[in-house]
Amino acid sequence: MRVPLVAGNWKMNGSRASAQDLLTGIKAGVGQIVRAEVAVCPPFVFVPMAQSALEGTVVRWGAQNLSTEQSGAFTGEVAASMLKEFGCHYVIVGHSERRSLYAEDDDTVAKKFAVARAAGLVPVLCVGETLGERERGVTEEVVARQLDAVIGLEGAAALADGVIAYEPVWAIGTGVTATPDQAQEVHAFIRGRVASREPQVAGGLRILYGGSMKPDNAAELMAKPDIDGGLIGGASLKASDFLAICKAADAAVA
Repeated sequence: MRVPLVAGNWKMNGSRASAQDLLTGIKAGVGQIVRAEVAVCPPFVFVPMAQSALEGTVVRWGAQNLSTEQSGAFTGEVAASMLKEFGCHYVIVGHSERRSLYAEDDDTVAKKFAVARAAGLVPVLCVGETLGERERGVTEEVVARQLDAVIGLEGAAALADGVIAYEPVWAIGTGVTATPDQAQEVHAFIRGRVASREPQVAGGLRILYGGSMKPDNAAELMAKPDIDGGLIGGASLKASDFLAICKAADAAVA
């Protein structure tokens, strides 16, 4: 049985006060979650706050990005070793906003996956298609290309050390959600593609859904056999909403 994971991607949101309130709220309610895994990925500057608030709890924390470099003259970048020093467990790589706004291509994302893995971080690899790509019927081609960049660099067995998040770009921050059947179809495709190379890895690989997962649709999405949790954007910024999704993940393995 794969343990569901619900990870909050705060993106570039929050103040010192609101971040503290959010962490306090999550910490207060997470005791009700007994089977699912819970994590938060705040902006870099709030990672130490997350460490301070969450150490000793079941909640893990991570970052939203990292550099392909280890150290040196790379102004504005953050190294994997720095994230490890502040107790990060996860790091998101290849989010669609990094791909579209900051021109991160498949090769760069694959390198970030490799760097994270080498440092002992668990990379959360984001894959997904745009609305135009879905309308052209090339969803599987796009997702396969993004996935194969990592497999080509690291090998399919390396995916055992990571998590995949399927995020249809057309559903991120739009309020539009892929139907459970649409999401399951792509999740099954991802698992099948990994299985064609490493069946055992595929069986244990956690594939999260990201794209406007909310308390009112989380249970239906996570009832699907290949959806193992969620990478949560907007709903992760309100403790009650985030915890409601965590409870849905918990119930999915009851």
